Amino acid sequence: MNRKMVFKTVGTMLMAEAALLLLPTAVALIYREKCALYLALAAVVALVGGGALNRFCKPDSDLIYAREGFVTVALTWLAWSAVGALPFFLAREIPSYVDAFFETVSGFTTTGASILTNVEAMSQGLLFWRSFTHWVGGMGILVFVMALVPGSNDRSMHILRAEMPGPVVGKLLPRARDTASILYKIYVGMTLVEIILLLVGGMPLFESVVHAFGTAGTGGFGVKADSIAGYSPYLQWVITVFMFLFGVNFNLYYLLLARRFKAAAQSSEFWYYLGIVLVSVALIAANILPLCKTFEEAVRLSAFQVSSIMTTTGYATTDFNLWPEFSKGILLLLMMIGACAGSTGGGLKVSRAVMLVKTVGREIRHLLHPRSVNAVKFEGKTVDKATLKGVSSYFAIYMVCTVAVYMLLTLDGFDLETNLSATFACFNNIGPGLAAVGPTANYFAYNPLSKIVLSLAMLLGRLEIFPLLLTLSPSTWMKR
Repeated sequence: MNRKMVFKTVGTMLMAEAALLLLPTAVALIYREKCALYLALAAVVALVGGGALNRFCKPDSDLIYAREGFVTVALTWLAWSAVGALPFFLAREIPSYVDAFFETVSGFTTTGASILTNVEAMSQGLLFWRSFTHWVGGMGILVFVMALVPGSNDRSMHILRAEMPGPVVGKLLPRARDTASILYKIYVGMTLVEIILLLVGGMPLFESVVHAFGTAGTGGFGVKADSIAGYSPYLQWVITVFMFLFGVNFNLYYLLLARRFKAAAQSSEFWYYLGIVLVSVALIAANILPLCKTFEEAVRLSAFQVSSIMTTTGYATTDFNLWPEFSKGILLLLMMIGACAGSTGGGLKVSRAVMLVKTVGREIRHLLHPRSVNAVKFEGKTVDKATLKGVSSYFAIYMVCTVAVYMLLTLDGFDLETNLSATFACFNNIGPGLAAVGPTANYFAYNPLSKIVLSLAMLLGRLEIFPLLLTLSPSTWMKR
């Protein structure tokens, strides 16, 4: 383990966070808010802490292998969350540091779960920082820095693989930094287009930027207690469409920009993703039609909530706690599936879900016809045994972690529906759950221990378990 290189990289990332904190500081100064002081103070803490790590950690080698990549990613996310929580706590807008840490982890992991009981009372500067964490965390903290900082070598691919969601991450271009750069150019471009479309619909500039950040990062933090319910149907449709688009594998957008239309059309994951969304929208719209005034309203509410839950954004236009059990059951299943690999969405991922179903189908066929050879195909190619084993192993660990989080939450005294949906909502980076943590409620009532458990669940879900588990394992820190 190249420990000094790991901590030096974490230090560099903390200094990058210090630079990012200057943007919400400027917003707070524009609105003449006192929180500008606390945002600036957090930036100083990040700068000093990062500078100290850079100064005192002088590695003999700058090589980063898979183990270092996983640990670097986990420690960076923990460090950024710890420092990012300071402005909320110091400004006393979130009096408890545990609550502030929960809110910040929820932001960076693009979960959108909140402990705030009165979000509209918050200062503009902290509301901006809260949503900005979504935007930065959506594509990945280290991917963001790699896209901007020159000198990232090819070993950075280990960091890219450790941080990008999905079973497989490959290069779009020969160098890892070039891959990160092209991904962020697409990300920034789509964010700007959404801001413009929201402005066209009459949404104020500040709210347009905040909601675009929440949509792009598939996070779901907003500025109003009723989320998106108070906005016009046009604005709801714009956010619906962009939630869906940010749930698509970004490699697909690169192929489209490169005019490799045939390769893009062969993305079976996208077609499965689209099919699941359309079927879910149709079923829920038919189920809630008697509760709606018009057919358009039923389709709009259904489409918005399906896109929000499946992409793990967490915005809401209605209290789906009041929907029939059939519709809530579909949403609960969508929480587990999640968006596409290589998107900003969370969850198990469509690709993993499809491969798991195909693996089960192969085993059934093998039982019926023991001598037959049944290969699992995905994206037009035969999936190798190593990938299938990795998917199966991930699902097994995913279920173990889900059960562990749920059992720890049961110590808090909430009902089964609340604890189970809170587990799924946080572990899959969705945000709102059902019952006491539904779209019109929050996580404030959980005790500090439960909030720490849920914070770790959010990090496990966003980093896809292994980076955090490997960091906590003593054997990881042993020398080679």
